[in-house]
Amino acid sequence: MNIVEIKDLYKSYEDGKIKALNGVNLTIADGEFVSIIGPSGSGKSTLLNMLGALDVPDSGRISVADEDLASSKRLNEFRAQKIGFIFQLHNLIPNISVAENIEIPMYTQKMSSKDMRAKALKLLDDVGLKDKADILPNKLSGGERQRVAIARALANDPSIILADEPTGSLDSKTSSKILKQLIDLHEDKNVTLIIVTHDMDVAKLADRVIEVLDGEIISAGDDSLINSKIDV
Repeated sequence: MNIVEIKDLYKSYEDGKIKALNGVNLTIADGEFVSIIGPSGSGKSTLLNMLGALDVPDSGRISVADEDLASSKRLNEFRAQKIGFIFQLHNLIPNISVAENIEIPMYTQKMSSKDMRAKALKLLDDVGLKDKADILPNKLSGGERQRVAIARALANDPSIILADEPTGSLDSKTSSKILKQLIDLHEDKNVTLIIVTHDMDVAKLADRVIEVLDGEIISAGDDSLINSKIDV
């Protein structure tokens, strides 16, 4: 079963001068782990934004978790219910506690404050940071903040986790720990994991590597690293 189905997807900016996506076709299976690689400006982040309903196409079809994102009128609800986002720079709110940051996605679920707190503590425990629940994010290291971001991404029990350069700002040792947690999550909960990365070592960990160049997918199979046309 496919959780992502994309057909003839086009997206441009600046009145068509910049063609970010140029006829993209792609399917991703439910529970698959894929990486998306390509040089800066290739369209990979635009593709990720489309998958997360952060942007809409000019034309074409994009279905994610049975939602037609090209025509849906409930994109905010879709994001809140189905998608977990992890960004390179965490995007934690600095003036509220770590636990409160994790609780934010739960507000759409009509949970009691007690239940939200309990779930936030469980998620923090899962990433090894339960003892940091009541401090502010600026008291954490970069790796710890990214682990909080992972916990927050899981707060709405998403069908898909979208990670945009999740280890780009971390040292190699911390990066390895973050990637292990993401992969463990993918394997233990069968969550579909889609990672945009410049790091070929990260890309190779995926079940499948998708290569993007000039707004087009030039390879989306298991052999994509053999005849790669991209210098990432």
